Amino acid sequence: MITLSDRVEIGLVVYPGVQEAAVLGLTDLFQLANRLAAERSPDALRLRVSHWQWQDASQTVIRSFDSEPGPGHGPAMVILPPTLGDPIAREAAAPYADWLRARHAAGATLGSVCAGAFVLAETGLLSGRAATTHWAYRDALAMRFPDIALDADKLVIDDGDIITAGGYMAWTDLGLKLVDRVLGPTVMMDTARFMLVDPPGREQRFYSPFAPRLNHGDEAILKVQHWLQARGARDVTLATMAEQAALEERTFLRRFRNATGLKPTEYCQHLRVGKAREILQATTRSIDQIAWDVGYDDPGSFRKVFARITGLAPGDYRRRFGAGRAALPGGDRAEAVARLEQ
Repeated sequence: MITLSDRVEIGLVVYPGVQEAAVLGLTDLFQLANRLAAERSPDALRLRVSHWQWQDASQTVIRSFDSEPGPGHGPAMVILPPTLGDPIAREAAAPYADWLRARHAAGATLGSVCAGAFVLAETGLLSGRAATTHWAYRDALAMRFPDIALDADKLVIDDGDIITAGGYMAWTDLGLKLVDRVLGPTVMMDTARFMLVDPPGREQRFYSPFAPRLNHGDEAILKVQHWLQARGARDVTLATMAEQAALEERTFLRRFRNATGLKPTEYCQHLRVGKAREILQATTRSIDQIAWDVGYDDPGSFRKVFARITGLAPGDYRRRFGAGRAALPGGDRAEAVARLEQ
């Protein structure tokens, strides 16, 4: 049964001139991620989505929408979506800036998309920090807030407790990044695939799946790549790969590396580790068994290869990204919640 402690609230700020399509789109993205996470694990964390806007009657920022009404400590993450018009004026942003500073002081992570950076900058929290915005607003933001380390060439800048994204549609990148943080990369990838959008592009190596180079134009090598993929790179030798390519071994080695950027052994390791990552994320199978399943006779060798490629030991990878991590004993779930809600 999902309880209050299983929810991480993400608040979307509905400020004057906000792009309503982005507000609704982010709401849908997070709701979709919830559904996909629940399909993988009924006990998975949930994202609680809320909208916040200024109310003249109470002279404060209030919830105007809540996907899961009930008590709470306020949003663990606050997003300022983009605007379709001119950047917000200082006077209009002031009430939101006060509220945002209070949320940040309470432990919330703040994020902005496109011209939402102007609202965020009014808090003073971007002073001396790296940030991005839409290229069309770059000069205006730099002139109004010259103390920001602005880099409008980057689509997303994740500075821990503050994340900024540029471009009208970069709300998808920011939204997927938050799904990745809370629900894990598997759910993030599921969400991206369902929405037919590209996942965030600048992740640490333990987030990034192996993407083999397939558009190199060498048909013989491509044939071997497809063959390796179909058999999971299990029980293969240099001789059998060269035979599949109908090439002499020395020629095969040279052409394979030129085409893929990897030696055949390295390529097979990446394929096996990629399969192991999927199993670690989706099952509770033992690491030794997974090593056997993906073609390693020696679990110790598997662990070394896995850590070298992903940057994490298999057990650490499972604790960080496994779909069943919320059901595991210990502090994994509490740690995930505390990271955003403390």
